[in-house]
Amino acid sequence: MNVGNTPLIKLSDKLYGKYEALNPGGSIKDRPVKYILDEYEDNGLLKEGDTIIEATSGNTGISLAMMCAERGYKCIIVMPIDMSEERKKMIDFFGAKIVLVEEGDFDGAIELKCEMAKQWGYVELNQFNNPLNIECHYYTTFQEIVNDTHFDSVSAFIAGTGTGGTLMGIQKGYDGLSTKIIAVEPAESPVMSGGEKGLHGIQGIGDGSKFLVDLDKVDGIIPISTEEAKERSLRLAKENGLFVGISAGANVLASERWIKENNPNGIVVTILCDRGERYFSVLGE
Repeated sequence: MNVGNTPLIKLSDKLYGKYEALNPGGSIKDRPVKYILDEYEDNGLLKEGDTIIEATSGNTGISLAMMCAERGYKCIIVMPIDMSEERKKMIDFFGAKIVLVEEGDFDGAIELKCEMAKQWGYVELNQFNNPLNIECHYYTTFQEIVNDTHFDSVSAFIAGTGTGGTLMGIQKGYDGLSTKIIAVEPAESPVMSGGEKGLHGIQGIGDGSKFLVDLDKVDGIIPISTEEAKERSLRLAKENGLFVGISAGANVLASERWIKENNPNGIVVTILCDRGERYFSVLGE
């Protein structure tokens, strides 16, 4: 299955978005899932008939369910009940088993995933703590951005953090250079900014600092509310012909605000994380 090599789309004179919706599973999560599975297989950590388990807000679950179906593994996905119905249906269609926990309870999902893996001998993808997640984005996403831009022309990379793998992989590539690394988080759950965790509707981001994000290597944090992110994602569809998800709306809006405030000489790169079809039940008008 071919993953990556997605286009870098011009959104304005200074803003470009990497269009990850064109991956086979419809999101950027195809990248780390394929990378980790390939590494596990190459190192003999997976064998025929194994069951792979992961906790997820949905996109990793879709990617993992799809690739397990392709490769002949069994798959169990643990996720909060308030994730979109479309995500759950896609995971189910790929033949994976879904285990639900209470709304917004990613900590509970991760804990249950670990318990089930230990009890039943399941293989954990472990996206939240796996250094292969960062390595994947350094060797794929970052290298593709470099190929599509002048190396010294990127003033900032701006993106939301779920596991933090994307942000830290890109940061590794630009480490020591002038490119700013800016994290986006839900305004309703500003944990990276030192606030309290709360429920929000920007599925796929939030709590990044608990996992792979090293805040000492982040140059700024921009909070975006759920309603702002939804509104911006809808406008991307109607004004740019890009039907992408809510987190992509948050990324674009945060990037636009950073550009307005900083007026950079170079360009800003962000991530258009996934397709909008998996949000019909929650996106609205």
